[in-house]
Amino acid sequence: MPRAEDTFLLICADYGDRVPLRDEASVPALPDASPTVELLWTGGAWLEGPVWLPAEEGVRFSDIPNDRILHFDAATGEVHVHREGAEFVNGRTLDREGRILQCSHGRRAVERESDGVVEVVVDRWGGGRFHSPNDVVVADDGAIWFTDPPYGLHPSGREGYPGSPEYEGCFVFRHDTATGETVAVITDMVHPNGLAFSPDGSLLYVADTGVVWDAAGPRHIKVYDTATAQGRVFVEPTGVADGLRVDGAGRVWTSSGAAVEVFATTGERLARVEVPETVSNLCFAGSDLYLTASTSLYRLRLGWSDHSRSGPSAGGISQPSSMS
Repeated sequence: MPRAEDTFLLICADYGDRVPLRDEASVPALPDASPTVELLWTGGAWLEGPVWLPAEEGVRFSDIPNDRILHFDAATGEVHVHREGAEFVNGRTLDREGRILQCSHGRRAVERESDGVVEVVVDRWGGGRFHSPNDVVVADDGAIWFTDPPYGLHPSGREGYPGSPEYEGCFVFRHDTATGETVAVITDMVHPNGLAFSPDGSLLYVADTGVVWDAAGPRHIKVYDTATAQGRVFVEPTGVADGLRVDGAGRVWTSSGAAVEVFATTGERLARVEVPETVSNLCFAGSDLYLTASTSLYRLRLGWSDHSRSGPSAGGISQPSSMS
């Protein structure tokens, strides 16, 4: 277990105020060598997009093939259906006002849910619709950044409606909520997927899951300078990286097949936690880390002091075996 002097503030870097934090070298990546992965609920088809809701003290997440949004109550341990016929919602996060932003495969849009009302924020660029927005984060200036791979257009209809792209390529977009302008910022990836900012917002980490539809495709995480959009390969995890988060020390926590891996800012792997199922996504909540993995919701008790911000969710992909 970490000593009291080693504890630090966990903050998912794409939501909340920036705070001074200890250097990553002084903070343990995990509370012990064999942390317990706790099964909280099972019964989904492919779970995705967890986000911790502080006001409700629970986790909102999606069961994409069953086209429903679920909610886990941390106080009671119960899961209930929040919304049926949700239009194949994938990744979600919270905006600066604490409202839910989510990626809809079905509507091919980024949408906002507030007080039970869902509205489209943005669904078009360059005269055409997006493919199927997948993961979303919010910058300090309130701008919405999101990835747009084609998974929701797959002919199987498992995670959306079969369809065709209306622009060439798959990009990372920035939507300015003040002006309404949407810009393709990152255009050199195959299938951009999970994404998260560094604590100071100067870097953006993005997973490329091109390998899902092409065995020769990329399966790495890239890191980009948010001012210049210049990027490089950061790491190639052991398994396919889907959803990812960044903690307050700048370390990257990513899904990696049937595991979660933690990387230092240098790219050094600090830890790996095995999980019984393929992990799609994760989010911080106080001293806990929640994981959506295939059919189930899990929790990893980190054992740190509960002085943290809730975090958003990254979007993800379907199980590789379901895609062709």
